[in-house]
Amino acid sequence: MKRIATTALMAAGLAFSAHAVLADGHGAALEKAIKARKSLMQVYSFNLSGLGAMAKGEAKYDAKLAASLAGSLSNAAQASIGAMWPPGSDSTAMAGKTRALVKAWETYPEVQTKHEALLSAAADLVKVAGNGAEGLGAAVGAVGKACGGCHKPFRAPKK
Repeated sequence: MKRIATTALMAAGLAFSAHAVLADGHGAALEKAIKARKSLMQVYSFNLSGLGAMAKGEAKYDAKLAASLAGSLSNAAQASIGAMWPPGSDSTAMAGKTRALVKAWETYPEVQTKHEALLSAAADLVKVAGNGAEGLGAAVGAVGKACGGCHKPFRAPKK
């Protein structure tokens, strides 16, 4: 009887340990996804800030650079990002790790519509970025509006 009890306790301990390891692995995977999407947002920001500086006259307009930045932004926006947004990687489940609201997962078709607006605005930006500073402001503004269209409803404010 003692042997059965000892075996049962060992089995329970192993099961608990395995669960803890799997949970840690799952948490690490969620953190990796969060890191990847934050990195993608940094790529968006890098490209858009350079274009914005040119559009505002804070930096000299450079057609070749503007075209390159717009192309990079558009290419980044076209990346397959589904793996970066696994369920459970929201600001409630992963407090302090992300500002993404759980609402993004609860209303997913709306998020897809917002992403399509970004794709469209980025494609329009590519068309005008290298053709002169005149059309740059409106196109950069449209991309910024598309970004805000997702950030405002689906991202918690900074604390």
